[in-house]
Amino acid sequence: MNKIKIMSVFGTRPEAIKMAPLVKELEQRPEIEHFTCVTAQHREMLDMVLDIFEIKPKYDLNIMQNKQTLKDITINAINGLDDVLKKEKPDLVLVHGDTSTTFAGALTSYYNQIKIGHVEAGLRTYDKYQPFPEEMNRVLTSNLADLNFAPTSNSKQNLLKENIDPNSIFVTGNTVIDALKTTIEENYKFNLSALNDIDFNKKIISVTAHRRENLGEPLKNICNAIMDIVNKYKDVEIVYAVHLNPAVQNIVNEIMGNNPRVHLTEPLSLKDMHNLLSRSYLVLTDSGGLQEEVPSMGKPVLVLRNVTERPEGLAAGTLKLAGTDRENIFNMVSELMDDESEYTKMAAAKNPFGDGLASKRIADSILYYFGKKEIRPEDYV
Repeated sequence: MNKIKIMSVFGTRPEAIKMAPLVKELEQRPEIEHFTCVTAQHREMLDMVLDIFEIKPKYDLNIMQNKQTLKDITINAINGLDDVLKKEKPDLVLVHGDTSTTFAGALTSYYNQIKIGHVEAGLRTYDKYQPFPEEMNRVLTSNLADLNFAPTSNSKQNLLKENIDPNSIFVTGNTVIDALKTTIEENYKFNLSALNDIDFNKKIISVTAHRRENLGEPLKNICNAIMDIVNKYKDVEIVYAVHLNPAVQNIVNEIMGNNPRVHLTEPLSLKDMHNLLSRSYLVLTDSGGLQEEVPSMGKPVLVLRNVTERPEGLAAGTLKLAGTDRENIFNMVSELMDDESEYTKMAAAKNPFGDGLASKRIADSILYYFGKKEIRPEDYV
């Protein structure tokens, strides 16, 4: 039997988290020959995830540079990927989401006339600068892709509005929910020892904020709002995993440093992060992935952005947009601290982003597309 030769391409920690369950699923399929190529657009943070899931890339382009620009990432990824594609000639290249690696992977595959599968397709804000450059990365990738794995029916509708071939769209759920099954442990001991000293009987608020559009004044507003919360509620402690970007580090340390109830940590390993989030009272984040993951843990999520490409979470009640206004963030956190019924309503809302079977649906969809399965997989609802 001729196997389908598939190459998965990713370069950042969020991509790796979401692709890891799919990589493992594809490796188990006898009809598929699978290998991984990483650009290492992010180096250290990517390696953390590769280690946890025991993924050994066949190709590591190692493109990360000090003070790299979007142009640097895109050009270096295209150059490296072009060499790999010309050597390997896969039947299908899988890219994920919305990074510069994603777009470079799709464009280079198109130049080599190789079919493209887009995992987590169809997310939209319809504002090309929010988030930047992610919104245009995913729009452009959708127009290059032959297979679109939309996580939700809403994502599918976005693609249909853009005249994407309906036969190319498979609604699968989000693979990040698959990953939670192997990362959250009941009696977990944190790798970062400082986290083992935190009293999780208190109301722990976990924070991540690092997006490009939040750098500068928005991030200052976020940090000041969090300190307002710390000053108002004596039973609150903050855990903020601070991005390595100096533009983030400098602001966060200046405003939030030297407070005994504020724990500023290095970027956490995937297991540390997931187990921290699952033990937190609520989560403040500008991350895309956490908007999908945290509702499965039964925790409210306040999104530190003005728009979200995950409106399903807003509709389900698992997310609320807090933006970057200091007073608004303070008021929304205070409401969840003071109003138990409002907190419970968000915490108990059903996660609309997946059921832990997305990787299986994607693998089945690929087999169907290449004629190895007769029946089209049912969409996730």
